[in-house]
Amino acid sequence: VQLQASGGGLVQPGGSLRLSCKASGNPGTIAWFRQAPGKEREAVSCLRRGDGYKGYAASVRGRFTISRDKADNTVYLQMNGLKPDDTALYYCATRPGNIITGRCLDQGVYDTWGQGTLVTVSS
Repeated sequence: VQLQASGGGLVQPGGSLRLSCKASGNPGTIAWFRQAPGKEREAVSCLRRGDGYKGYAASVRGRFTISRDKADNTVYLQMNGLKPDDTALYYCATRPGNIITGRCLDQGVYDTWGQGTLVTVSS
């Protein structure tokens, strides 16, 4: 499986962006992570393959929405109400099969990563 992330860009505070993570092959659970300059990589959201469970980090819950287009083998991250603190390099990652709920946002369980796409929130 290979992943290709896209959709990043420059947006003003309060604006929206939609990131895409297109998978080749048969991806399992897919998650988004981000890394801001000078900070550690952190989880953003995950989408479990089997039952479609969706997990969100507290910092983005209510503003970001993860979804999947099975026909296109693409996972989207709709980001609304963007804040300067959302500025980061965003990565998507996957692992085969399902995962227990408590580890859906654990970056250590993902073994395939795409390249990052840069999101900059600034006026």
